[in-house]
Amino acid sequence: MTPQEQPAGKATNFGLPRTIHLVPMDYISGFEVRPGFYEINGATAIPGGVNFTVYSHGATSIELLLFHRAKEEPFAILPFPKHYRIGNVYSMIVFKLNIEDFEYAYRVDGPYEPEKGLIFNKNKYLLDPYARAVSGQSQWGDSSPRGQHYKARVVKDDFDWGSIAPPLLPTEDLIIYELHVRGFTKHGSSGVLHPGTFDGLLEKLPHLLELGVNVVELMPIFEFDEMQDYREVDGEKLYNYWGYNTVSFFSPNTSYSSYREHNREGNELKHLIQVFNQHGIEVYLDVVFNHTAEGNEHGPFFSFKGFDNNIYYLLTPEGYYYNFSGCGNSLNCNHPIVRQMILDCLRYWVNTYRVNGFRFDLASILGRNEDGSPMNKPPLLQALAFDPILGDVKLIAEAWDADGLYQVGTFPSWNRWAEWNGRYRDDMRRYLKGDEGMAQAAALRLVGSHDIYEIDTRGNASVNFITCHDGFTLYDLYSYNEKHNEKNGWNNTDGSNDNHSWNCGVEGDTDDPEILALRKRMIRNAFAILMCSRGIPMFLAGDEFCNTQFGNNNSYCQDNITSWLDWRLLEKNRDIFQFFKYMINFRKTHRLLRTNVSNGVNGFPDVSFHGVKPWCEHFAGYDRYIGVMFTGQEKSSGPQFIYIASNAYWEEVEVTLPELPISMCWNVVVDTWEEYQKPYALYSDKITLGPRSLMVVLGE
Repeated sequence: MTPQEQPAGKATNFGLPRTIHLVPMDYISGFEVRPGFYEINGATAIPGGVNFTVYSHGATSIELLLFHRAKEEPFAILPFPKHYRIGNVYSMIVFKLNIEDFEYAYRVDGPYEPEKGLIFNKNKYLLDPYARAVSGQSQWGDSSPRGQHYKARVVKDDFDWGSIAPPLLPTEDLIIYELHVRGFTKHGSSGVLHPGTFDGLLEKLPHLLELGVNVVELMPIFEFDEMQDYREVDGEKLYNYWGYNTVSFFSPNTSYSSYREHNREGNELKHLIQVFNQHGIEVYLDVVFNHTAEGNEHGPFFSFKGFDNNIYYLLTPEGYYYNFSGCGNSLNCNHPIVRQMILDCLRYWVNTYRVNGFRFDLASILGRNEDGSPMNKPPLLQALAFDPILGDVKLIAEAWDADGLYQVGTFPSWNRWAEWNGRYRDDMRRYLKGDEGMAQAAALRLVGSHDIYEIDTRGNASVNFITCHDGFTLYDLYSYNEKHNEKNGWNNTDGSNDNHSWNCGVEGDTDDPEILALRKRMIRNAFAILMCSRGIPMFLAGDEFCNTQFGNNNSYCQDNITSWLDWRLLEKNRDIFQFFKYMINFRKTHRLLRTNVSNGVNGFPDVSFHGVKPWCEHFAGYDRYIGVMFTGQEKSSGPQFIYIASNAYWEEVEVTLPELPISMCWNVVVDTWEEYQKPYALYSDKITLGPRSLMVVLGE
């Protein structure tokens, strides 16, 4: 039996089994071909050949182009015969193709009516929207096609996952650590063998385990072109470093691999996820479905524009691009075709890469209708919430977009979607630096933002954060009053002006020991309150050892020490690292901080607010002290009382603690006035907090 005659599998005809033999039916451009599998999108290796399936609603014809590796012109052009089309789907099996010997693209012909959004161009080489790997991108900063055209490779999925099951961590237990794969280990101080790669990140697993985080959230790892908008400013090469400009949704960024994975692209990432999961760490991807790297009418033309521009993008009545993303275009996410592609994509990353969760960049765009208006019940968001394959996957929305649609607390959720809580960030930043009138808001954020999220319908919806990739690092938050983005080349006009930061008295670097001590205390305050807040805590990689971006709050283009972690700071700021470890462990060992365990205990409510005197329903505008007490009792333990005492005032305060049940006493377990934590028992109901400091007191 020849390879092309091997049985592909069984099918049934009125209940009777029959064998399908893959035998050639036609001969095109020197290749034996036959109609393919119309429901398998993309290019798939099968016994004896490769199945190519692609679709377009408006095309009149499609050609498959085959290239020798790294060549710019095709060695074969195979038009899809008319009888190889069913509906709007074109499918063809090409026999005797070795996946290691070729790359591929398409050419699509159709009407050109820009005012209707139809811009078909039969001369453009188009990247398969379902490509599993993009060629020519594996060397960072080199050999980029710069939007001229991309080609795809066929991937052989033979990775052995073994019997390891995903951690399936309860949402209340998550501690998210956001990082950039390249920047995490690119600096020489990282000491890894494979800097700037998935393997380099894997080499830092001991650090993550010691720190205690249980989720890593990777900034974009879908294939993107770092050379898009490449430029030089004052002799510094500036790239599209962050990667929020997707080229291919189904392809991993091959420049993040430590070795060339020809036709097995993604194996290094799969190994990373496998090992992290084995150690109880979930891996989430920051995904960008709000726009693509094709930009507006002046941007490149390499994929979606050529297949169905008027379907994939939100267009104005005149045929121009709506720009709700701030990046030139916006995906038409609730069109049935685009909705299906996004669902297929996420399923692929879960099935093939075992990804544990997704954070959706500018997710409010995913809820816009085809005319750009917000929808009450967006079909895409509902489909993702109820999809069976995604049933165990965490879904996290950045619940706003660049056009002013702000949905924190109102993002359509079906009790499945969590949200980046931007109000937590802003309110906590303002409170911690001592702004007037912020005590009430800070107390509400600390107890789970119940004024924003209904407990019954939005359980664990709040992702609490004070820092993330977008903005200041935690060290810079207390070292700079103003952003310093001059090196980005836009005269410091880019990046947010609304940072709620405080330099503690000196802008930037200083040798003043009092200011340095105050900055570290402010860092301890911020992280302690984050770890004691109900909701899902998230922080930025490097915050645990005072990593700095030198005041740059928009380092999207800085592929250098501005964005790279400087691991020398880990030893220099070992005290901060030890404090982060201590607080993470404290959160893990006290479930009462994470959730309501019993609706209170001994007549005490689950949550209560307190001023310098016990029991306070509301805080006044002048208050800069807040006390929050959690109480409860789990089946295997006695009553628990946790009191968080936070003084954002610049003078010390004396606080009277609530009276405990008989036989219990208060114990101080956290005091940010001190560099290192040494728990001790109290013999009264009073504590004195130093200026700008925080205590956590346990009733035992």
